[in-house]
Amino acid sequence: QVQPVESGGGLVQAGGSLRLSCTASGRTSSTFAMGWFRQAPGKEREFVAASSRTGRLYYADSVKGRFTISRDNAKNTVVLQMNSLKPEDTAVYYCNAGGIYYSGSSYTAGDWWGQGTQVTVSS
Repeated sequence: QVQPVESGGGLVQAGGSLRLSCTASGRTSSTFAMGWFRQAPGKEREFVAASSRTGRLYYADSVKGRFTISRDNAKNTVVLQMNSLKPEDTAVYYCNAGGIYYSGSSYTAGDWWGQGTQVTVSS
């Protein structure tokens, strides 16, 4: 009964910034954990960042220090602020809701996935 919807993807030059948003329709973000994953061509889907149900924030090593995950004031949208983007950040970014996160490398994704938004970083 929760449908995450991503927005904010696009084309950006290396070193630039992009802001992704995920709105979870049907329930507020305070009710469940929300996270971001991405999948590049020829690669498996990988974890990017997440906000646990208790509010703790986790990041993959590849994005730590460059990306920031946060929730908006409405408590129904999670935002991924992406700075210092690199070509290797190019991927389809997916929002996930209802997961369990212990660290950037220990987690269980939830059952609710968005359709994804394309992020392309040119060199």
